Amino acid sequence: MVDEPGDRMSGGNRVLQDTGGSCPICDKAGEHRFRPFCSRHCADLDLHRWLGGHYAIPAEDDENIPDGELVRH
Repeated sequence: MVDEPGDRMSGGNRVLQDTGGSCPICDKAGEHRFRPFCSRHCADLDLHRWLGGHYAIPAEDDENIPDGELVRH
């Protein structure tokens, strides 16, 4: 078993330090191993939301902007 940064060995049991913040999914204390999440479940749930487009930023279509205000880069 490879120790990750922030790991401590305590009586043969692996203990992970928390990240000092809360999980953005469930607000539990985050673990360093899944930073910034508290568990693999919350990390996977966040990934599923990203892949599903739930975090998309709405954009305005060019055809709704008057010609004088449209700036192309």
